[in-house]
Amino acid sequence: MFWVPQDAVRGGVRKAVLEGWGDLPVRETAVAVRAGDPIFLSPDYRVDPLLSLYVQSHPFIRYTAETKRNYATDINLFLTALWVRGKSWLEATPKDLEDYEDWRRFAVTNPQRIGGAKWDRDLAALASLYSWAKKAGHLTLNPVVMKQVLGRNGEVVTVPAQRAKDARSSNVHWLTPRTWRRWIDVGLRGHTREGVVEPGWVGRLEDRNVAFVRTIVSSGLRLQEAASLLTFEVPKRRLGGGRYYRGKVASEATRSKKQRTYYVSSDAVGDIESYAASSRAWAIRKAQKAGRYDRLPEMRMLIEVTRGLKPKVRWCDQDGVIGEQELDLLTWQERILLFEEGPHGPEPLWLWLNERGLPFLPSSWENVFRTANQRCERILTPPEHLRRDPHQVFAPYATAHSGRHSFALYMLVVLNYLMDQRFGLTPEERRDFRLLYGDPWLMVQNLLGHSSRETTVKHYLAPVADLQLRAMLASTDDADLAEAPMPELDAVFARVARESEGIQDIDSSLVPAEGGAA
Repeated sequence: MFWVPQDAVRGGVRKAVLEGWGDLPVRETAVAVRAGDPIFLSPDYRVDPLLSLYVQSHPFIRYTAETKRNYATDINLFLTALWVRGKSWLEATPKDLEDYEDWRRFAVTNPQRIGGAKWDRDLAALASLYSWAKKAGHLTLNPVVMKQVLGRNGEVVTVPAQRAKDARSSNVHWLTPRTWRRWIDVGLRGHTREGVVEPGWVGRLEDRNVAFVRTIVSSGLRLQEAASLLTFEVPKRRLGGGRYYRGKVASEATRSKKQRTYYVSSDAVGDIESYAASSRAWAIRKAQKAGRYDRLPEMRMLIEVTRGLKPKVRWCDQDGVIGEQELDLLTWQERILLFEEGPHGPEPLWLWLNERGLPFLPSSWENVFRTANQRCERILTPPEHLRRDPHQVFAPYATAHSGRHSFALYMLVVLNYLMDQRFGLTPEERRDFRLLYGDPWLMVQNLLGHSSRETTVKHYLAPVADLQLRAMLASTDDADLAEAPMPELDAVFARVARESEGIQDIDSSLVPAEGGAA
């Protein structure tokens, strides 16, 4: 049958269905329906009770909000294909799935074909649904044929047999430091090709956006990790402080669900402090005057944050009930609810706010990057090349994850530079240094929070793994290197971009580095 998530239903349908259901929140709580859970409806707007049970099952409720949304979308598309064939999802066969793959990936008549990685995500969503249904006894034949393979660590794992052979394990985007500076200036600060602010430019929360981007680029934090920071989790700059400051990423915000230390540049911390004292404070004051915080359906007023190995956050809700939770275990949805009492009333503890003074959701950052990319393309690409010449790139393209990739590349180059030139190590001394402190790959692995060195090499740094960094750096004239911050190394990164694929290096004169257009 054809099904759609409930939030896709619009207008009169939703109004007619919910009319007279004033106790809907109570009824949803009684059957464990959570905010954000998908509800699948057939074309005649009937709810399938089995799909509703799947949404409430242990496998599904453990997924992140993003995974739930992605899986619901992928399942919906497959159910659409079955509906066209006059089948319910319980009647699907392996042949149906084979035909579906052919349409999704290879059919010439499909204007929106997908690649191997996206198909593998479709399979994962369907495998989750049908494995649950078979285990629960709701069907006898699983249309997703499974097979056993050896995992990365030699263990036996069960995976869909229809996995794509051409799937790309990662989509890596690198930008060199000077390219990031150009992208920020043009995309977020409204600069023109000549480096001046465009007439009429209105930088809506420009300081917030710049602070966020510089934070992820200098720290390697994932979008979710950086987007869910609370105000008191940001390191404070100190007089005489170094180039980097140390902070902690809460385990619940990480993909691995393990707490880790991160390092962020002092410049990025300064940007955050400037944002907090300017547009953030202004947005909060406006929200207080408008009474927005008083109308929030839920708010938790901070009482204290305890110290120790496992700090706890204690709060009081709007009903006067005291609650507490380990800081490390707070989800981003719980973090949004935290406030503190300021001089003029409640103030959010969520660091990044929108213009209304309300928490800026993690998913909303994608729109910031999209808008900045569009502006860079419009401003930096000559009109005669706009949307016509895919082989020559004049404008950088960035995503939130590009900051993480670029951080990894930057740290690899800098750490090799420190080992080879700053410390003047011989090959023998460098071997001893690595035995004592670990090689740059291991250091970058720890900074990124990867579980294995192989993950770092394979997914992030493989295209530059064969570079002879020591020889390349040894030929660099120290006079060309900036003293601080440590160091810009534009000449070195330009050389890396020329010798490697996939690295965007566009200098201030907007001439793409040879071989460096991505």
